[in-house]
Amino acid sequence: MQILISGASVAGPALAYWLNRYGFDVTVVERAPSLRKTGGHAIDLFRPAMDIVEKMGLIDPITAKKTGTNWLTMYREGQEGVVELDLRRVFTAVSDRHVEIMRDDLSEIFYDATRADIEYVFDDSITAIAEDGTVTFERGPSRRFDLVVGADGLHSNVRGLVFGPESRFSTWVGAYLAVFSVPNYLDLDGRMEGLSGIGRMAGMYGAAHMSDARALFLFRTPEQLQYHHRDIARQKKLLRERFAGMGWQVPRLLAELDRTPAFYFDSITQLRLDTWSRGRVTLVGDAGYCPGPAVGGSTSLAVVGAYILAGELAAARGDHERAFPAYEAEIGEYVLRSRTFAVGAAKRIVPGNRFDLWTLTQAARLIGHLPVAVTKAATKLGSKGMRLHDSIALKDYSAYEGVRQ
Repeated sequence: MQILISGASVAGPALAYWLNRYGFDVTVVERAPSLRKTGGHAIDLFRPAMDIVEKMGLIDPITAKKTGTNWLTMYREGQEGVVELDLRRVFTAVSDRHVEIMRDDLSEIFYDATRADIEYVFDDSITAIAEDGTVTFERGPSRRFDLVVGADGLHSNVRGLVFGPESRFSTWVGAYLAVFSVPNYLDLDGRMEGLSGIGRMAGMYGAAHMSDARALFLFRTPEQLQYHHRDIARQKKLLRERFAGMGWQVPRLLAELDRTPAFYFDSITQLRLDTWSRGRVTLVGDAGYCPGPAVGGSTSLAVVGAYILAGELAAARGDHERAFPAYEAEIGEYVLRSRTFAVGAAKRIVPGNRFDLWTLTQAARLIGHLPVAVTKAATKLGSKGMRLHDSIALKDYSAYEGVRQ
């Protein structure tokens, strides 16, 4: 059975791994000319995703690439003093098992684990998908596949072709995120430093195995900004305007915009589709149910979604009419809780007024002083809050391994 996956970042290679393990023939097409190695930004893998990568035999390489960023030093606009926060306490409260890793490092690990068994086609993209599974490509010849999966991110090409314009499904949650590479001139080792203000926050962090660092910017606006997601010059202009006049290291970080080799800018937007499947096509990860970059645990959600989709296809022996609904039912509640959490997280991380900024500061201080056991117990009171990622129980699909589909 032939399955085409669009996208070779995280969800795509993770899905390819499991489909291959269950005996499907898999092709991955990627628009970029090669595996993206632009530096990326730090992402989180929580317990269910960590359990999955352990099943994949990838715990050691992933742990070896963890960022090691364990402390946060936060200054506040217009106020003296700093807030010191042990990030390990935060992540222990959120999940029993956690690793922070750079996105590009995770993508490369997944790619290396699959490239010997999976056909990867770089520098090409899908232009049309027929009802019978015939796929037309921008460069290569048309081919027929039994199933097609969009794993191509928030601005998914597959979703646009099959489900319609992104504007029909996207919900902006009021904030924006920018990340870009900068020299590690603060010599950050195991620490992130930043400045928090009303409606905006800037920071800088390094990783244990990187020679450079990342500048991180989060900000709110009363209305959505007008720009195209590929218009880098416009995005940099908007970022400079929003952070004009901010102190600390912000002027120097903004000066690096003209020299940075890697730049990411996007709205913190959720995707809300009634279904992620149509005919022979389905979506996985951010392409189908992005809860919001930086605030909703989207990478863990993508890894879990890939594992469940592959497992349900194996359980249904490739019958997508049974597998796709089962996949959506299995992960649906996790997606809904991630959306709800992300909306609240966006408001908390980037305070909209002085009271919210004060509340954020006090919460950080409280976490820093409470015993870990107390903080952890408090967050376990409900699965809809901070512990939502650990609340999903993964099904065991091992009985379908090695069965030719």
